[in-house]
Amino acid sequence: MQLTAAVSFLTVLQEESVSIHAYAHSFLQVILLHLEHRDTGVSNAWLETLLSVIEVLPKETLRHEILNPLVSKAQLSQTVQSRLVSCKILGKLTNKFDAHTIKREILPLVKSLCQDVDYEVRSCMCRQLENIAQGIGTELTKSVVLPELIELSRDEGSSVRLAAFETLVNLLDVFDTDDRSQTVLPLVKSFCEKSFKADESILISLSFHFGKLCHGLYGIFTPDQHLRFLEFYKKLCTLGLQQENGHNENQIPPQVLEQEKKYISVRKNCAYNFPAMIVFVDPKNFHMELYSTFFCLCHDPEVPVRYTIAICFYEVSKLLNSGVYLIHKELITLLQDESLEVLDALIDHLPEILELMSTGGESSVQENKLSSLPDLIPALTAAEQRAAASLKWRTHEKLLQKYACLPHIISSDQIYYRFLQRMFTIMMTNNVLPVQKAASRTLCIFLRYNRKQEQRHEVIQKLIEQLGQGKSYWNRLRFLDTCEFIIEIFSKSFFCKYFFIPAIELTHDPVANVRMKLCYLLPKVKSTLKIPADKHLLQQLEMCVRKLLCQEKDKDVLAIVKKTVLELDRMEMSMDAEQLEKEKQQNDGRPMSDKIFEKKRRDTKTPTQSLPKNIPISVPGSSSVTPSTSKEIKKSKLIRSQSFNNQAFHAKYGNLEKCASKSSTAGYTPSVSGLAKTSVLSLIDDSFRTRNASSVPTSFSPSTPLPSTSRGTANSVDPKSSGNKDTQPRKATLKSRKSNP
Repeated sequence: MQLTAAVSFLTVLQEESVSIHAYAHSFLQVILLHLEHRDTGVSNAWLETLLSVIEVLPKETLRHEILNPLVSKAQLSQTVQSRLVSCKILGKLTNKFDAHTIKREILPLVKSLCQDVDYEVRSCMCRQLENIAQGIGTELTKSVVLPELIELSRDEGSSVRLAAFETLVNLLDVFDTDDRSQTVLPLVKSFCEKSFKADESILISLSFHFGKLCHGLYGIFTPDQHLRFLEFYKKLCTLGLQQENGHNENQIPPQVLEQEKKYISVRKNCAYNFPAMIVFVDPKNFHMELYSTFFCLCHDPEVPVRYTIAICFYEVSKLLNSGVYLIHKELITLLQDESLEVLDALIDHLPEILELMSTGGESSVQENKLSSLPDLIPALTAAEQRAAASLKWRTHEKLLQKYACLPHIISSDQIYYRFLQRMFTIMMTNNVLPVQKAASRTLCIFLRYNRKQEQRHEVIQKLIEQLGQGKSYWNRLRFLDTCEFIIEIFSKSFFCKYFFIPAIELTHDPVANVRMKLCYLLPKVKSTLKIPADKHLLQQLEMCVRKLLCQEKDKDVLAIVKKTVLELDRMEMSMDAEQLEKEKQQNDGRPMSDKIFEKKRRDTKTPTQSLPKNIPISVPGSSSVTPSTSKEIKKSKLIRSQSFNNQAFHAKYGNLEKCASKSSTAGYTPSVSGLAKTSVLSLIDDSFRTRNASSVPTSFSPSTPLPSTSRGTANSVDPKSSGNKDTQPRKATLKSRKSNP
């Protein structure tokens, strides 16, 4: 209940549910009251809430409600818990007051708590000195904080000395060169010399801060001191390895096991600080000074150590620059590591590492693509196989994603013979969808950078035959994923040339999930088309969408089809400006007599005055209108799809307004851009309707099918030849309606 209340009070503050004044009046006293709760967990929860409240309270409230009572709470007569709470509150209050108030009211309390009789209080106050130093400035830090740190660093309690050491390291930037060389450096040297004789926890802290320590003191070391610190680091890197005896853990005493765990933590921290130590010795001296240590860390028997050095491998590679060839073997070692955790850590920056390896650290043109590293390809393939054989599919997925960098690293022949077929196998046989998609995308990138036409055509043929036309619907779904990646990676013309037809042919797929996925992909498919060059592909796309609307029986797929139609209608087609200009020039170059004859022929076949005003003949966004009819379109202000030419709106059929979606034998083929209005409004309808029943000719009876239209031509086609094996002829009925004037 207390823990929940503490969190709730903090939530009220963070969400600003009440004003600060109201909060201080209603909640602050309750918080202060529970700071000394007998349960440590409850006390700490209320303390965290108070520390957050201090950030927003006004100075006067802080002074009267918190600082003034703190004078009595920090006295030796109070409990240890009360004094510990006072230490943390003082560290927070320092940033809220001016230097004069801090010097007069806060620093005396700080000194008193630094000299407390209890080592826990001294250690706690020591850790707050960093916050206090940031609040009081450099001068007061040198005159007040530094003397206290020096005294605490010699404390009899190991936890106090450890707190003093860590605070000194964190405040190195605050001290000037004289303070660092005359005061801090002797303290650090003494701390390092005594660390092996003290508790192993001190060694853990020292190893963790060692890189920061060397960086902060860099420039004030004498050559002898520099060498001593380097040797000390090397000793830490191998700490505990000399005691390896191959005994079973069950035969080792518990205290020895605990000690070994601490030694592992020390070596892990050394691996974490390795990049800083390269800077410390200068990358030019790496081979002489640190290579043997790096080798030991990469071959350490414990996984946490190798995992940490794998994380740092990229930083090490960057620092070595032209000397990166020195760690080629260690890269292979980590790629072949038996632990997938190590591999996972290494592959986070694998593309960058391989690029540095292939260029020798230089940003210039690549030389022989990793010719000096013949073991790389076997190591990469072995790493992928180990990841595939494990249950850690995320590591496998990540590795496949990183393999996309290989075209920049090795030759296309090496990729073709060593990696491409493996990507196919993963796409065909792996059971994890993210892994399959990662393999698919990487394969597309391999294909993108392969310049050999024979190999390209073979890969394309495999994709179409084994995936797009595969027996398993799961493979056909992956083919659509691959099509999406190809649209993303390749040019539009490449997709249209090789994958457009195989993709839209899946509208006939017997599995609803495949048809559904295709519907989601259709807008991207349409975006690859350019008019007028791809007009024939657009017509095929329109026909496929129409068939889906007419023949789809699955209600979920049909709902997606309708949404897709609307989206397709809103899309604007890409126009091939160069092709349009050529056609325009050809048009303008024709004799005037031909133009007049063409105009008369159109006017004779489709007189616009016979069309009723209320017939919706415009098809917004249509892309199938050719440039040759643009002048007539502007003149009549009517935008029509070629599907309507001389058939649906012929004068002899009078005022026919709509046609049903299920009359597939009519051969009526609206454009994709007009499907939102024509298909949804008319194709889905089950019957034909007319404005005036008397306007329907007797020859146009319900049992007579509509004459079909061949796309792009005005000539009618024999109704028998207009049918499709996938469509069943249906009879259309006519409903009469009173004609409007």
